[in-house]
Amino acid sequence: MARVDEKVKVVESCIVTPSEETPSHGLWLSPLDLMMVNRGHTPNVYFYRYASSSGVVGDIFFDVARLKEAMAKALVSFYPLAGRLGVDADGRAEIDCAGQGAHFVVARSDLTVDDFSDCQPSLELKRLFVPRIVDDSPCVMLAVQLTFFKCGGVALGTALHHVAVDAVSAVHFFETWSAFSRAGSRDKDVAEVLELPCHDRTLLRARSPPRVVHPDAAPMFWPLKDNPNISPAGPVVNEIFVISMDQIAALKHASSGASTFCAVSAHVWRCMCVARRLAPEATTRLTFPANFRRSLRPPLPERYFGNGIIVVGAAGKVRDIASEDHLALAPVAGRVKEAVRGLDDELVRSTIDYLEMNEAPPASSMPETEVRIVSWLGMPVYDVDFGWGKPLTMMRAVQQRAGLIYLIDSGLGDGGVRILLSIEAEALKDFQRLLYENL
Repeated sequence: MARVDEKVKVVESCIVTPSEETPSHGLWLSPLDLMMVNRGHTPNVYFYRYASSSGVVGDIFFDVARLKEAMAKALVSFYPLAGRLGVDADGRAEIDCAGQGAHFVVARSDLTVDDFSDCQPSLELKRLFVPRIVDDSPCVMLAVQLTFFKCGGVALGTALHHVAVDAVSAVHFFETWSAFSRAGSRDKDVAEVLELPCHDRTLLRARSPPRVVHPDAAPMFWPLKDNPNISPAGPVVNEIFVISMDQIAALKHASSGASTFCAVSAHVWRCMCVARRLAPEATTRLTFPANFRRSLRPPLPERYFGNGIIVVGAAGKVRDIASEDHLALAPVAGRVKEAVRGLDDELVRSTIDYLEMNEAPPASSMPETEVRIVSWLGMPVYDVDFGWGKPLTMMRAVQQRAGLIYLIDSGLGDGGVRILLSIEAEALKDFQRLLYENL
């Protein structure tokens, strides 16, 4: 029995390969995929409370054999996740698809699910529940760790390489894997209704010759010109805040009827500017990854499997964004709304062409004047039910970039939103006050 941590011990580590023969080839990667080569794996964790009965006689809660069998079936259609990151004859990164398999780790712990009811993203959360194999084998596309608690509940830690998928594609895989698990011996029922992923990434090939036409494509990769050297100072902390449905309604009303994403993002942007005490004359920017599958002409297949996102955003002087006046939210929400509306075919094509001609900057800390919001709103992240109930909660295991924020549905069916925030420690208290004032 391998000792991983005094709190969690690994009892099994194996490889799960596709249950049927899959295509064997090097999968060409789009410029948007290549940008993610050095971004590594996305570490997430789901917590499940023990259910005494699933309605099936003799059923075992989170039966490991059943989960492995279901994963093997899912990997047939999602075969790139069973591959490895490699390079082609020209030294260009690709996914070597040869059915090598996904890593599956089983662990046990004397902790309980309730020990993590109010936990925040942290290095410890990642260390405990996300499979460490991805640190030693960075070319692996998929690894999971199933940790059984003494209370009977489990934690499912996942690590998906960002070069293979964005959040939309990741959700598609987990929907499929969990559906095969729920079906058990009735797996043919799943296969008949399975929405097959599209693996043709040449749909996002650069134009020949590449040309950057849209004026907003390249600036997303550049630092703000008037204050490029402002970097966050001091320790960074993570915190989770919840905004209720009534509070969201108030924000949307103050935003002249903007969407939940636009209203909440505008409010968070303003709060960050004030809490960070930014200079009024500085330029601040809000950026966010946007799913463009429906914005291309013609649109990408709905189940395109890969990275179908680009970063878009809005900018303005701090004095025009930051205000503690609740009534000043509408103009800021309008800026966010315009950024959403601006996502069109030419912006996407110009971004792809820019990346074809230029090396993407590495992921690093953002300037203090920038906020990046990743929205998982509306994504069925809480529908990952393997046959023993939906997760209590799901979150990023760790995030350490100040200014990075995730928006996730509360998971309680109450219309609320969870805000996973990374911020400078000295600004946290002011942000919390501002977030809830006048709501």
